[in-house]
Amino acid sequence: MIKVYLRKMRKIPDLCAVAALFLATPVFAAGGGADLESSGIDPDNINSLQRGAANFMNYCSGCHSAQYVRYNTIGKDLDLSDEQLVDNLMFNAEKTFETIQAAMPAVDAARWYGKAPPDLSLMARSKGSDYIYNFLKSFYVSAGSPTGVDNAVLEGTSMPHVLWELQGYQVAHYVDQTNDDGSVSRAFEGFEQIIPGSLDSEDYDDFVRDTVNFLAYIAEPIRSDRRKLGVWVLMFLIFFYVIARMLKKQIWKDVK
Repeated sequence: MIKVYLRKMRKIPDLCAVAALFLATPVFAAGGGADLESSGIDPDNINSLQRGAANFMNYCSGCHSAQYVRYNTIGKDLDLSDEQLVDNLMFNAEKTFETIQAAMPAVDAARWYGKAPPDLSLMARSKGSDYIYNFLKSFYVSAGSPTGVDNAVLEGTSMPHVLWELQGYQVAHYVDQTNDDGSVSRAFEGFEQIIPGSLDSEDYDDFVRDTVNFLAYIAEPIRSDRRKLGVWVLMFLIFFYVIARMLKKQIWKDVK
């Protein structure tokens, strides 16, 4: 029996992520152009998906919806019973056939933040798991930001650092570099931890990886079934090709 990694935390962050989170191309810092670190997710890892589901509901669903996936679909795919869904994941829903809705009303979010936080159902397909993984790891202290933080992946983001208790706070170091055309731009050099969080860097990476893994799953819940079906289709085509070749030789054997 697969162990269920769920925590009944019911913790909804006070600060919300706004739509600016995913409105830029995935380059690492302005003018930096560094490659994104691979997320290393495994959508077939049920334990990781279970942990990611708990992470999403505890830290993301207060502001973000995932309205294209139903709780009972998650339960079926992640080996969770209805009781486990109700006790650990369904914080603002009553029936397992309901979709994941944000706790914060969209109208209020739009009035408070200028635009409602985006639905995350298809975000992993839209931006890629590597982008989200690096984004969630790249908040740094910025005195000039209204939220007190900025992000090295998406500079100028309006999203607050909702995972600050886990990661802590870090500062980003940049250096000036001269481009081929003679212009000068900033290049990202690295982070320096100034306030530790409740998780060390390795555990925080695992936390983010599980969360991104869940986002990749809800972006395409039928991925595993599609791949299994694809294998059978390929096997059928190969078998049919062999039969067709043998039949062709039999039919045309007397034709010179």
